[in-house]
Amino acid sequence: KAGRCTSKSFSINTRCKNLLDKDTFSKSDPLCVLYTQGVETKQWREFGRTEVIDNTLNPDFVRKYILDYFFEEKQNLRFDLYDVDSKSPDLSKHDFLGQTFCTLGEIVGSPASRLEKPLGDETGRPGKKCGNIILSAEELSNCRFVTFNFCANKLDKKDFFGKSDPFMVFYRSNEDGTFTICHKTEVVKNTLNPVWQPFTIPVRALCNGDYDRTIKVEVYDWDRDGSHDFIGDYTTSYRELARGQSQFNVYEVINTKKKMKKKKYVNSGTVTLLSFSVESEFTFLDYIKGGTQINFTVAIDFTASNGNPSQSTSLHYMNPQLNAYAMALKAVGEIIQDYDSDKMFPALGFGAKLPPDGRVSHEFPLNGNMENPYCNGIEGILEAYHQSLRTVQLYGPTNFAPVVNHVARYAAAVQDGSQYFVLLIITDGVISDMAQTKEAIVNAAKLPMSIIIVGVGQAEFDAMVELDGDDIRISSRGKLAERDIVQFVPFRDYMDRTGNHVLSMARLAKDVLAEIPDQFISYMKSRGIKPNPAPPPYTP
Repeated sequence: KAGRCTSKSFSINTRCKNLLDKDTFSKSDPLCVLYTQGVETKQWREFGRTEVIDNTLNPDFVRKYILDYFFEEKQNLRFDLYDVDSKSPDLSKHDFLGQTFCTLGEIVGSPASRLEKPLGDETGRPGKKCGNIILSAEELSNCRFVTFNFCANKLDKKDFFGKSDPFMVFYRSNEDGTFTICHKTEVVKNTLNPVWQPFTIPVRALCNGDYDRTIKVEVYDWDRDGSHDFIGDYTTSYRELARGQSQFNVYEVINTKKKMKKKKYVNSGTVTLLSFSVESEFTFLDYIKGGTQINFTVAIDFTASNGNPSQSTSLHYMNPQLNAYAMALKAVGEIIQDYDSDKMFPALGFGAKLPPDGRVSHEFPLNGNMENPYCNGIEGILEAYHQSLRTVQLYGPTNFAPVVNHVARYAAAVQDGSQYFVLLIITDGVISDMAQTKEAIVNAAKLPMSIIIVGVGQAEFDAMVELDGDDIRISSRGKLAERDIVQFVPFRDYMDRTGNHVLSMARLAKDVLAEIPDQFISYMKSRGIKPNPAPPPYTP
């Protein structure tokens, strides 16, 4: 996957409103401190501080935090606000104004990547009116490539015998005012009106993601001995060039030395932008920002091979500790839920006999409500799961096709790119309806949908590996799946020897979710769906 931008950087901008006033004679002088949490230790580490802004309860901090973002990880953040009373760097010497917790995914997944939260007191409870914090994320690195086509008119003649042999050199300006070369065009021989070949360059190389940064272009007449003659230069910016072919993108090439010498000097020719196009390697986040929602559905295996839930040998056994089903659900769900605005998730079971008449079902709602299988948040799913263990009878066989088709029906109804469906199947075993499941997956591969299978327990999972078409693309009745949409992992590979569940769950989530952004992009690309433009950034 060379050249894919999977990890990205975001700059996080912080502002607050209605902070507590701790100063007697003036208003507070706020400072915001960001802490990040280690995956392994769960220790909070200070990541950075903003500047202090004097005398305001509504600070809009200039200093931004630059964070690397990974879709498949839960990146916990904590923002603490202080009223700074002295020059001391020691935070305990200053008044605490409030704090809030969130994940980076929550900020990025919010509409327009803007999240507003109430500040809480030291206990974390939104206490006495501590005010609000507004966090907005802006993507820094992006994988956009821009293609330009330029021509020039009436350039200065530099050669004694023929006309000039012009070429252009493009420079990006750096933070410190220096320039870095980022592109050289080819030389067009013997003309004062050259048309250069179109060229493609990453936006990042041109302006480092800052659209208003100066781009300097120098025009030369090529000489065989390398002593190229300077014709003149002009400056522009990515934002300017992005207006495309227009009167704004005709540039006078100026030779300052000539200008100083000759009173009547106008210019040394003009350069015109003929075409501008951005080929976006659209990223998963471009779609999320444009409002695409991820719909998360869980399906849990209730077949008898799991063992009697009331016995400690059962995979469904619930002592105070979470069982493997609950752990896998929590690990994956806690990350995906940041991208689902209403946090209502359908949760299904399969392979059980249902009350009152004992009929076997392969797609029953865990909350018992046929009309509305939605549970509120990951906690709601866990609650419904516990509840159904008490009411249904584990049975069989292990049929996957019904839950795959259940989600596929919803996915088939919205193929415009506004929604994408992720089905998490947690199972202990051997599939009974392999042919039907393959058929269902081949059909689902045409839809905006991905399937994650987590295998729990000690069974042989050969069939699952086959469904996970990583090595051989899955097929049914001679039809190949249009794309690979299944990711399978055996839970036992993640059980930490030391019993550190937190760490093992983070690893599990990382592996099962790592393929989702690519599967998502492959669907959007195959349908030619571009992300909606993100709503404009909120400006106070």
